[in-house]
Order: sequence, then C-alpha cells, then structure tokens
Amino acid sequence: MNTSLEITPLIGWHKSAGANLADFGGFNMPLWYETGVKNEHLAVLKSAGIFDTSHMACINVIGNDSFELINYCFTRNINTLKKGCCIYGAFLNTNGHCIDDAIVYKFSDDFFMICVNAGMGATIAHHLDANKASLDVCIEDLTKKVGKMDIQGINSARILSKVLQNPDIVFNKMPYFSFKGNFDESALGESMVKLLDGTPVLLSRSGYTGEFGFEIFINPDAIVKLWEDILIAGEEFKIAACGLGSRDSLRAGACLPLSHQDIGNWKFLNHPWDFALPYTEDKKSFTKKFIGADSLLSGSNDQFIYPFVGDSLRKVSTGNNTHAIDKNDDIIGKVLTCATDMGISWYKGNIVSINSKNLPRDLKIKGISCGFVIVSTKLEPGMTLTLKEGKRSINATIVTDIRPDRTARKKLNNFI
Repeated sequence: MNTSLEITPLIGWHKSAGANLADFGGFNMPLWYETGVKNEHLAVLKSAGIFDTSHMACINVIGNDSFELINYCFTRNINTLKKGCCIYGAFLNTNGHCIDDAIVYKFSDDFFMICVNAGMGATIAHHLDANKASLDVCIEDLTKKVGKMDIQGINSARILSKVLQNPDIVFNKMPYFSFKGNFDESALGESMVKLLDGTPVLLSRSGYTGEFGFEIFINPDAIVKLWEDILIAGEEFKIAACGLGSRDSLRAGACLPLSHQDIGNWKFLNHPWDFALPYTEDKKSFTKKFIGADSLLSGSNDQFIYPFVGDSLRKVSTGNNTHAIDKNDDIIGKVLTCATDMGISWYKGNIVSINSKNLPRDLKIKGISCGFVIVSTKLEPGMTLTLKEGKRSINATIVTDIRPDRTARKKLNNFI
C-alpha cells in the first residue's frame, strides 16, 4: 500500500470489511467490498447503498460580495439560486477549460459553501482568492475538516428516518437539489437537522448515481458512528456499503461526468452537460460574464463528447489506446469512460431499466456497457461506432441519455 495516500475517517471500517482499496485522487479509497461491484450497483437501484465520500472537499465563501465572486468564477448563473438550494456547475480557467466541477450551496445572500472533488479544495480556494480583488469575501478551505457520506436508492429516506430527529419535518418540502441543516452548529443553517444523539448534519437531496438519495455532511469525528448506525438501520432493506467501482458504473449509467476524465483540459463545450453553461435562448451567447466565457465563445472547437451504450455488458479500457472508429474505419476519437450499468438492457430496440414499468417477467437484465467518447466530428443519436482496444472491440450506439426511469428527481413522497 502507498503510505503517502490520504485517508478518510472511515479507513479503519473499510479495512475491517475487507474492502479492495486503491488510489483515487490521492486518497486510499474502497473500490468494492466482498459483495462485489455488481451487487453494490444493484443494491442502489433496488433498495439503498452508502458511499464514503469524505475524500471530497468543501469551501466556505462568506461576505457581502460572496455572490459576486462565485457568480464570476462559476459557470452557472446563481442569481436565482434560493436559500436552502444547491446547483451544479464548473470552474473554468481563462482558456475555457474545466479546473473542476462542483456544487454550490446557498445558506444566505452572503454565505455559500462549495463542494469540490478529491484534492481540489486548495486549488479552487486559490482560484477564488486570485479573483476576489478588493471584494469583501472570506474564503475558507475546509479540506479534512468535513466528513461526508452518501446514501442512495429508493429506501434512503426510510432508512434515514431511523437515525434523524423529527424526520417528518426534515423531509417536508425537500425537492431535488435542496438541503437543510449544517454540520457546523455555530454557523447559519437553512434549518437545523440533527441525528438522534444531537449531532448536527447538512442533509442534501442530491448525489452521483442518478437515483433518489442524499449527501450527508458531518463532523469527521462523528462519521464512523453515523455510517454504522445507517447500516444497522438499513438491515431490513438489505442496504449495502458501496465502493468507487459501483459509484462509477452508476454515474456512467446516469450520464454524469467524472471530473478530470470526461471534462478536463479542453474547452467546456459540446458535451451532454450544456445545462451547466448560462446560455442565452439562441445559444449564441451567455447571460452573464464568467471566467472562460470569452474563450468558449471565440474560435472553433473541433471536439465533441457523446454518451454511448454498447450491445452487451462487454467493455473496453479508456484512454489513448482505445479508439473510436466510425463506419468508414476512420479513427475519430477515444473513449473517456466505459463502465457496465448492471441495471439496464436492450429490449425491442430500446434501453430499459430494472426500474422500468411493465417489463416482461421473463426478461433477464444482464447489463450494458456505457460511457462517453470524445470525437473530432459531430455525431447524431443512433449512429454507431466501433470502440477498439488492441484486438478487443465492442459496438457502441450514440445516445442522448443512458439509464431510463431514474428516480433522483421524483417527488420525495414516493419514497417515504
């Protein structure tokens, strides 16, 4: 094991549970447990799973000009962001390349929190500081000061109701991408959310799987107990501890990008996540000024990112050695992500999910490979490519979305 790797407060639990550990973003993280990636993936789609996400970092931005700074540095227009809500977007450099994607949480007009990816706390905090000029803003990097775990799946609220004080109040009026509470009891919270033992948490109705669930921010000293309490509370629902393997396959099936892999050192354009840019209605300009906007609007961009699905669960590796080949046998790009969503299958020319309604009883869902390609030419949905890695190749179809009938956006009342 590389002893230079960072660890989360749950490392002892992971080791005792027999997790397969590996380097992810400089952290020693579980890839899977004895249950295996397939079963962990399916647990989230059928019931619930928990993920250690304490490798991610948070940044507080506080002060009279906090809105102005974030709105200039962040791609999304947060002018209409309400208190108690959060929003996904990206931080770009002046070339229009993505430094990192992130979620911004609004506590008040002068208090925001930003959640970024592993090892990116100092980078984004420095980026904000470098652009604040004379603005009245305090930027606080909370790296290693916040514990975080996610619970995802249709039984998430039912399980959490066993460990929260006043769950009926907590879950009342909590739409997708809203949050309540704060892990810092001395700070301002939209409303206080506490565990049964009185520990304060920030509970966000969001996640990285495409399925109904929550992200939980908590004092690092309290996260092991919460993790174990949730596992006990979820026993009747067959909850599973899940590693990064299933996290990757779930997010790929949900058509969600991995920062520094699917979005990275190229212009933040021509991809499935255009909603993260503040386009005008005609998509010829933006509704606000932000870092990188001029570069995105000027010059040509000859790279395009598309989601794809394979014809079976077989997959290929990613990177420069795996080529995307068109019908003329020309190499037009490479594979950014390729994972197997074990909860989907082809049925009568369409993709269906284990959560799709009115499926034939005899239909066996075995999984389909899916992910993203970056290519040098525009493609249309339904077009086919060959993804080739040495002597191994798979057939892939370009799509606009991947796993159907996802539950993330459905009303919370469906899951109580």
